[in-house]
Amino acid sequence: MVTRKKPSSGKPLKILFVASEVEGFVKTGGLADVAKSLPSALQAMGHDVRIVMPFYQRIAGREKAKLLVDTELYVETQPAPVEYQIKELASTVPVYAVDAPEYFGRAELYAENNQAYADNGERFAFFSAAALDLCEKVGFQPDVVHCNDWHTGLIPFLLRTRYAEDAFFAETKSVLTIHNAVFKGVFNYDQYSLIPELIQKRYINLEVGHAHISMLKAGVAFADKINAVSPNYASELLTELGSHGMAEDFQSRANDLYGIVNGCDYDDWHPETDSYIKQTYKASKVSLARGKKACKRDLQQQVGLPVEDVPLYGMVCRLTEQKGVHYLIPVLKDFLVNDVQVVIVGTGDPKLAAALREISDTHKEKFAFVEAYSNPLAHCVEAGADFFMMPSEFEPCGLNQMYSLAYGTLPIVRAVGGLKDTVIDYDQTPQVATGFMFESPTPEALLIKLQRSLLLYCQRPQEFKRLQLNAIACKFDWKESAEQYISMYLGEEKGLVTPVFSSQIAV
Repeated sequence: MVTRKKPSSGKPLKILFVASEVEGFVKTGGLADVAKSLPSALQAMGHDVRIVMPFYQRIAGREKAKLLVDTELYVETQPAPVEYQIKELASTVPVYAVDAPEYFGRAELYAENNQAYADNGERFAFFSAAALDLCEKVGFQPDVVHCNDWHTGLIPFLLRTRYAEDAFFAETKSVLTIHNAVFKGVFNYDQYSLIPELIQKRYINLEVGHAHISMLKAGVAFADKINAVSPNYASELLTELGSHGMAEDFQSRANDLYGIVNGCDYDDWHPETDSYIKQTYKASKVSLARGKKACKRDLQQQVGLPVEDVPLYGMVCRLTEQKGVHYLIPVLKDFLVNDVQVVIVGTGDPKLAAALREISDTHKEKFAFVEAYSNPLAHCVEAGADFFMMPSEFEPCGLNQMYSLAYGTLPIVRAVGGLKDTVIDYDQTPQVATGFMFESPTPEALLIKLQRSLLLYCQRPQEFKRLQLNAIACKFDWKESAEQYISMYLGEEKGLVTPVFSSQIAV
């Protein structure tokens, strides 16, 4: 057995960052944002970082991809190797794309017409195997392989089995980041033909039901370190309710479990430089007031609401129960009795969308529902709204609350996951507060906080403006998060399930 050594802290690390999507190339959610920003922050610290992702049909700039290697993945038990190409995408951080048309030459990433591809297990089993197979072929010997979510969960397993005696990976450590543990990557053994190590020796602790294996369980069991994308979510993963059925798995690895809050990409989300918004503004009382007033008017005009000086509540999200849309719908009509306006932008569950359309049809003067995914409009909502609603059922980290804070828009959030780590509740600590928070997962609890925020806006306008300045002073810098990732890579800390990231508020 080859002994794996701890990476040396005296030299730059070689980090292979493996993700199923990367912002700037292809994106369906927050994972892509992290896969762009964290490697960039690590590279800026002097580390040698390479990203590996699938070469989807939808990748932006795919026609400019450079062919590096024409190769094949050979597995001893297979009658024939799987041919694939390694391509490099244009990027500041080198990006290797695994081009295997059989698996990734499809219209979408994971599903079409709300139906997951039937062979997703085989597709991402291959991707995990290819991500390690390509390392020697491109001459990159990683100190750390940083995996993300279930799509890459087999990589730590392969390092401990297939490559256990391989000198090339002798000093390689693996890290698995949990962006959302509700997605476990559960597939029948039949889909793991390219990973015969799973089949030859049944791993009962990785099974979900009869003859089904969870890729996420494999990653949690075999990774050297595991982290969640916020300290509070790391704590929640140790509980039955918060772990989505994997409490024992995470509890068994509690000493290797970290919580590191995602950073915010202020190059894209900053009111002083945002090209999407009507008027840029700075973190000063006068500039903030003028800028947000202009942005509110512009937003009202874009979504067809009357241009009035009333409190405006915004929401941009996927229409799912995870995002708490089902908490808002039952009380939205009651809230619209007040002199307020509400804007919701998003796509997703057809039933939730239909319910929002119905309310919009009967409250056109107060509520606008835009059933679309629009990055420019999302920026306008963040800048033009006074409050931003995130009543999530669960939220591993969340990014929109960080965007809202950056624009001086007060978040109204449920006290879960990263929302609890990044928003300071006005009713608990008013002096340094940056928003509003509620605990109970009920529509009634959300309505109480909405009414509470409305009272502050209407009855204490100077206090509302003070909270806006608190919010806009918050900074969640990727550099700080990246430094904590390096400490985790190097094993300089024991597993953490308490906050290790704090925003600084100038009061």
